[in-house]
Amino acid sequence: MKKLVAALPLCLVMVGCGGEAKQSGIEPKVYTDSLFAVMKADRTNYTKMIIKRLGPAGASAIVPDEHWEDKPNGAPLPAQMFRYGAEAVAEMTSDFSYSLQSLWPVNSQNGPRTEVEKVGLTYINDNPGENFYGEEELGGVKYFTAVYPDVAVAAPCVDCHNGHKDTPRTDFKLGDVMGGVVIRVPM
Repeated sequence: MKKLVAALPLCLVMVGCGGEAKQSGIEPKVYTDSLFAVMKADRTNYTKMIIKRLGPAGASAIVPDEHWEDKPNGAPLPAQMFRYGAEAVAEMTSDFSYSLQSLWPVNSQNGPRTEVEKVGLTYINDNPGENFYGEEELGGVKYFTAVYPDVAVAAPCVDCHNGHKDTPRTDFKLGDVMGGVVIRVPM
């Protein structure tokens, strides 16, 4: 009897009331929210624990810089580390993709490319603390697309964006939404 009771929850998950098999899995919103939590934690920790501690150029042996590869002791910026992670994930799986985008990108390749991205970035900017969820079809494939606010978590974020030679916006403050993390999952 003990084995039967232990197996009962598994049977209920796998077979519905009419005996039909139920599809199991994780909802796209839960999936993208979970992925974003990991990405946000990694990026925030890198910014606060590494970049912030290194200080301005010349203050330490390692210098965070947009052109870090050209410097003997250069280190990539948080946005660059994020992009490198996204590129590495794209080489490993097609189960999801992600990118860092902005309505005011310092690098033009980080601007929105689809209507859902534009709507999502506008939404998170106009509704602080909220996420955006939508669906879109690209190349004949339907996607669940989530956009999460990318908030300035440390002074180096604000200083870099406000002072960058290619910035379209120079008034960011700590806590401002500077852009968004776009996560796309095929449906």
